[in-house]
Amino acid sequence: MDRPRFFTRQALAEGAEVELEAEPARHIARTLRMQPGDTLVLFDGSGSEHPGEIIAADKRSVTVRLRAPRAIDRESPLLVELGIAVSRGDRVDQVVQKATELGIARIAPLLTARGLNLLADRREKKRGHWQRIAESACEQCGRNRVPAIAEPQPLAQWVDSVDAPLRLVLDPRAEPRDLPAYAGAVALLCGPEGGLEEEEVTRAQAAGFGTLVLGPRVLRTETAPLAALAALQAKWGDLRF
Repeated sequence: MDRPRFFTRQALAEGAEVELEAEPARHIARTLRMQPGDTLVLFDGSGSEHPGEIIAADKRSVTVRLRAPRAIDRESPLLVELGIAVSRGDRVDQVVQKATELGIARIAPLLTARGLNLLADRREKKRGHWQRIAESACEQCGRNRVPAIAEPQPLAQWVDSVDAPLRLVLDPRAEPRDLPAYAGAVALLCGPEGGLEEEEVTRAQAAGFGTLVLGPRVLRTETAPLAALAALQAKWGDLRF
């Protein structure tokens, strides 16, 4: 896999000359100190990536001439949508970054009883912040498709909207259970620090979610969804030992 890689929201095409957005341009010119003639890779989330050559660079702008695209698929065959409770601190940031590396398809930040009360006027700003974290994680791990980050929403709204054939809520109080032989898509629900309230677990079960326990130890809210995602990818996805 070629390095360095950068995400852009601009549509890419062979032969095009693309002036990059301010953030990647600043990183390329000031941090990496790349110069005209240096090569890199750009991707726009559509599934392919474009090798390119820097043809102009200064402290404020970088222009890249694109070469032929490469249709490289690094996506997992298992589609997982994660509903993660919004918590205090940077816990959701960590989950978004690592879940992207593990092949998550979509992430829905959720408003729960014990989670952070995210005011309506801050939700879109936070969603954009998490989306940029996912884009940066794709640059690092080689994915050419960026998982979508939904706007924060109430837990009840999300559990009623998902249509994955297998739906699981992480609950350390649950009894161990066997998983089906195969599931092409999974909806996974994880609570905040302190866990979901019993009423929220019951609400998810009423919407078709089965409980899932990961073992004898209680995992933190930023650890549990990643452990579950890794286990699901090893069982049905592309994680190999």
